Amino acid sequence: MALPKIIGIETEYGVVLRGTADLNHVLASSLLINAFVDQKKIGWDFDDEHPGSDARGFARDGAQPPEIETHLVNAVLTNGARYYVDHAHPEYSAPECSDALQCTLYDKAGERILARSMIAARNLIPQGQEVVTYKNNSDGKGNSYGTHENYLVDRNISFGSIVRNITPWFVTRQIFCGAGKVGSENGAEKCGFQISQRADFFEEEVGLETTLKRPIVNTRDEPHCDPLKYRRLHVIVGDANLCEISTFLKVGTTAIVLNMIEDDFIDRDFRLSSPVPYMRTVSHDPSLKAVLGLADGTSATALELQWEFYRLARKYADERGHESHGGEEVGEQVLTQWERVLSALETDPMQLDGVLDWVTKYRLLQGYRERDNLPWTDAKLALLDLQYHDVRPEKSIYEKLVRSGKIERLLDEDDVVAAMVEPPPTTRAYFRGRLLELWPDSVVAANWDSVILDVGSDPLRRIPMMEPLRGTKIHTEALFNECSTPRQLVERLQS
Repeated sequence: MALPKIIGIETEYGVVLRGTADLNHVLASSLLINAFVDQKKIGWDFDDEHPGSDARGFARDGAQPPEIETHLVNAVLTNGARYYVDHAHPEYSAPECSDALQCTLYDKAGERILARSMIAARNLIPQGQEVVTYKNNSDGKGNSYGTHENYLVDRNISFGSIVRNITPWFVTRQIFCGAGKVGSENGAEKCGFQISQRADFFEEEVGLETTLKRPIVNTRDEPHCDPLKYRRLHVIVGDANLCEISTFLKVGTTAIVLNMIEDDFIDRDFRLSSPVPYMRTVSHDPSLKAVLGLADGTSATALELQWEFYRLARKYADERGHESHGGEEVGEQVLTQWERVLSALETDPMQLDGVLDWVTKYRLLQGYRERDNLPWTDAKLALLDLQYHDVRPEKSIYEKLVRSGKIERLLDEDDVVAAMVEPPPTTRAYFRGRLLELWPDSVVAANWDSVILDVGSDPLRRIPMMEPLRGTKIHTEALFNECSTPRQLVERLQS
C-alpha cells in the first residue's frame, strides 16, 4: 500500500527594491523577513542539510548542488513554515501538509505573509523606497527562480521506476498547472505566449542541480525524515500558481500518480522519446494540439496522455480507495476537478478563465491585444504579465480579478488568514508551530525533522521528529495543555 503523501511547496518570490539605485536583492529579501518576524527569530538548524546527496548514489562529473547559505536570514514561523533568504530571493517554505487542499491553503497563506512583509518593511527603509515581490518564476531577462514541491515517497521504490513514470507526467501536467508567460527565454524558439513560466529552463532529464542545467527529475536525496523508510521527491518543474485550482491540481494529481507508482499500478509505458525538448513543445502550444512521440513508437498529445493518467487514477481510486492521498473527500475532489479541467481543455480551454492561471492570463492579455492591436512582443503585455503576479493586493491584476468575482476559489479567506499563524493540525508541523507559539524564547533552532530546546540547564535538548505523521494535534494537544514549561514537556516526552 502506498504511503500517505505528505506534501509541501517552497516558493522563491521575485523581489526588487524600488526607489534606489542599490539593487541588492539579498538586502531587499532580508528586509522583508526581518520586518515580518518582529519577535525573536528562531534560527534554522543546518546539521541535517545535505543538498549534495543524490538519489542515484552518484552525481555526474561537474554537478553543482545548491550551496547552503547559513549566513543569510532564516526564520521559522508559528504556522510551521520556514521563511528565509535563498539565492537572493525571499523564500517561503510551507509546512508539511497531509492533503492537497491543506497544501493549497498554506501556499496561499505564504502570499499573505509576503504581502504583510512588504507593508512592515516600509518602516525599515527610507521614504520613497519600497520592496516589491512577485509570485512568478522569471524576471524576463533570462533568470528563473523556483517553485518546488515535495512528496513523501517509500524508500523501497526504485528511483528508476519513479523516473520512468514521473517524467512524462511532469512534461504533460503543464497544461493545467502552468502559470502562463509572454515570450520565451533561455535560447528557446520564439513564441508569443506559452503555458509555463519554467519550461524554457530545463536542459536535462535527470540530475542534481536546481539552478544550472535544470533537470526534469531532480535527484536530491534529502528526506528530512527517517532515511531508511522514506525519500522526499524534490520537484522543481512546477510554476508558481495564484489560481487555487491550479495549485490544488498540481499537488493533488501528482500525489495520486506517485501512489500509483508505489503500488505498481501504471500498466502502460508512457515514456517520451525526447522529454527535454517536449517540455518546450507543450508549453509553447496553447492550442494543445502538438503531438509528442513516445518511446514505443506511438504518439499522443499532452492532453491525450493526461486522459490516460486520469483513467488510471480513477480506476486506482475505485479499486484501492483514497486513503494514501488525503482521504475520501479530498481525493475525490482532486479527481472531479481533474476530469472537469481535462474536459474543458478538450472542448474549449477558454472555459477555464478564472480557473487556471495560464488561461486566465491568456484571456486577459488577448483582450488587450485585440483592443489596442498589439503584437505579443509589445512591452505593455510583458508589464501586464508581471503585474498579474504582483503580491501587493492593490497592484495585483490577479487580486483585482478575485475582488471582481472572476476567480473561482477553493479556500475561505478567514482560513487563509488563520493559516498565516496556525500550523496544520495533521502533521508534525503542529508540534513545531506550537512550540514556537508557547515558548519562542526556549526554542534555540529548528529544522524539518527536529527542534532544539533550551530547558534552562545544560545541555540543550534536541527533540527528533523523524515521522511526518507524528507530532500532530491529536498526538500532542493534551501534552501541551498539561505542560507549563519546556522542561516539563521534555521530561514527559522522555518518560
